[in-house]
Amino acid sequence: MKIIQAYKEAGKEWEYFQKKAMLKNPLVLVFGNRYLLEKLEVIDDIRKEFPYEDIVFGSTSGEIICCNVNDESISVTAIELENSSFIVKRENILDFDKNAKELGEALYDKMPKENLKHLFVLSEGSFVNGSSLINGLETNIDANLSITGGMCGDDARFEKTLASYKENPKEGEVILIGFYGATLEVSYASFGGWIPFGPERIITKAEGNILYEIDGHPALDLYKKYLGDKSNELPQASLLYPLNVTPDGKKDPVVRTILNINNEDQSMILAGDAPVNSRVQLMMASVDGIAQGAQTAAKLAMNNRKSKPELALLVSCIGRKLVMNQRVEEEVEQVREVVGERVPMAGFYSYGEMAPFNGSTSCELHNQTMTLTLISE
Repeated sequence: MKIIQAYKEAGKEWEYFQKKAMLKNPLVLVFGNRYLLEKLEVIDDIRKEFPYEDIVFGSTSGEIICCNVNDESISVTAIELENSSFIVKRENILDFDKNAKELGEALYDKMPKENLKHLFVLSEGSFVNGSSLINGLETNIDANLSITGGMCGDDARFEKTLASYKENPKEGEVILIGFYGATLEVSYASFGGWIPFGPERIITKAEGNILYEIDGHPALDLYKKYLGDKSNELPQASLLYPLNVTPDGKKDPVVRTILNINNEDQSMILAGDAPVNSRVQLMMASVDGIAQGAQTAAKLAMNNRKSKPELALLVSCIGRKLVMNQRVEEEVEQVREVVGERVPMAGFYSYGEMAPFNGSTSCELHNQTMTLTLISE
């Protein structure tokens, strides 16, 4: 595997982490600030600097490259696979009347299955229901096939996100990257480091990712009581106080970010499903707890690997970034210490992370986690 990485801040020149060189038919991952990805001159500059066919674009809430976390920048990771291969497919949620499950089924059906080892998803993050998307992708999936990835971001604005494959970035795109090869090794993990607090309650009314009632009371009203004065800062303040949701019949909880609120019906729009009869608790975090969570994720991803990773893809949550603030690079450094100083790292801060629980291949939508995908040929 050959990798070339570079980043560019607005108005500055490209900065490379390896010696600049041409690669043979690489997969090019471009993560960047949404405002920059909307500028044609920026896209033209990227295509000129990286004149390759297979370019995947995604907007972010912060770009991860090496041990740096950048804002208002473009980061590029070009990956030449030498002993394996990749195939990229795309669909647009607007062509499916915003039905993410149907899109997921259609997208998976398009992907050739022979020697398929792993799927990496880069999804629109504003109005795609990530849980439904995963359900669609897994409807006809092989039990041994794993999925990881994330939802695109837009800093803390939550206005719109962009993604694309080959075309210029646009709204509604869901990109699926398939990795193929007999010797390909992919490991993954997801971990948060957030701490539940307060009583455990029951979700009594919800539809998909819209939460209406907890213990028979309006969800937003109950949430505001816990937040106190911070409720005036909703929905941004909710990134610092996500929900710990354990669906009925499952032992492993998932964290759910509140993306938006509806004061009229006292509901909360979450970044993923929160089924009726799920147990739910509020959560909070410290900077040290989040950094430790990233280290735990890296250790879980490194467990039982046969070979050293050659690439680490990191998807972390915008909520973690807001809590850590100026110390945000500490969680990336924790990952690097575990996976290895020389392993190229790339990724972004997201509106939702996708990965199975440890020891499983069944994918889940997570919020507020550090999610890792480690790849070697």
